[in-house]
Amino acid sequence: MRGSCCGWNRRTEQRFRLLAISTVKSVKIKLLLCCCVALTLLAFSTSASSFVVWNNQTPLPPRSPDSRRGYSIVMNTWKRYDLLKQSIKHYSSCPRLESVHIVWSEPNPPSDILLKFLHHVVKSKPKDGRQVKLRFDINKEDSLNNRFKEIKDLETDAVFSIDDDVIFPCSSVEFAFDVWQSAPDTMVGFVPRVHWMDSLTDDDNKFSYGGWWSVWWTGTYSMVLSKAAFFHKKYFNIYTNEMPSSIREYVTKNRNCEDIAMSFLVANATGAPPIWVKGKIFEIGSTGISSLGGHSERRTECVNRFVAVYGRMPLISTSVKAVDSRNIWFW
Repeated sequence: MRGSCCGWNRRTEQRFRLLAISTVKSVKIKLLLCCCVALTLLAFSTSASSFVVWNNQTPLPPRSPDSRRGYSIVMNTWKRYDLLKQSIKHYSSCPRLESVHIVWSEPNPPSDILLKFLHHVVKSKPKDGRQVKLRFDINKEDSLNNRFKEIKDLETDAVFSIDDDVIFPCSSVEFAFDVWQSAPDTMVGFVPRVHWMDSLTDDDNKFSYGGWWSVWWTGTYSMVLSKAAFFHKKYFNIYTNEMPSSIREYVTKNRNCEDIAMSFLVANATGAPPIWVKGKIFEIGSTGISSLGGHSERRTECVNRFVAVYGRMPLISTSVKAVDSRNIWFW
């Protein structure tokens, strides 16, 4: 009788033990599932934010009345009127934008319909009682150098040079403007590129041009392209009137590398590297010079041609990147 009782106690104890173990396992599994669900939701919310239309921007802190003067946009365009309309409509909402100058190099002047639409856009977005000024800078000659011609009625020191087929949130543009104000003599931009000595030759004066993947792989850059960059308006005058004319002639003839020429000019004037600002870029166009075959080879040729003109390599490499910590969790 005692044996059967002890056996029953052992079986009962074993059952309770198994039940406790299974309960603990169940709790662990539920905790793991909860963690997985939470991580999945976090990943989804992060990825979903990249699909949000670029008009939905992170609110910026209010600016004090004595903030430094704003900036002007100089936008290069060529027969892409829908893209031009999109870009002007977007950037007109940026808080510290003072004026927009559209570099126009087409054989025919802008149509009345286009002018009416763009002026209506900027008038519909007043800022504290003021209105963004819109100007068309008409050029007779079709040259990429036109984007860096001196603008007589440019009222701000800061210039944001931008192509008509790329969009950045206003919050990113405003942050880049803040960065530029801390170093107003250098170039501050969103699209980095790099150069390096050509390892296939024994000539120390032969270089190669590297695109985005080269920047990503090496973690360094020496240029920020003027398709999306801030710089001081004084460089318009230097580019047009003081930079060696052979460089401008080369740019006009080859329809390429005006952005590299500006990077050389600023680096030569400052002896300092540019500053890369991290920001989301929305490509709203589908074609351009960079989409043509042999683009990197032509850019390499430009780099070496400009080095020969300057008599040295003025570009300076760096690994510094400016990041707006208000918009990220970890920094």
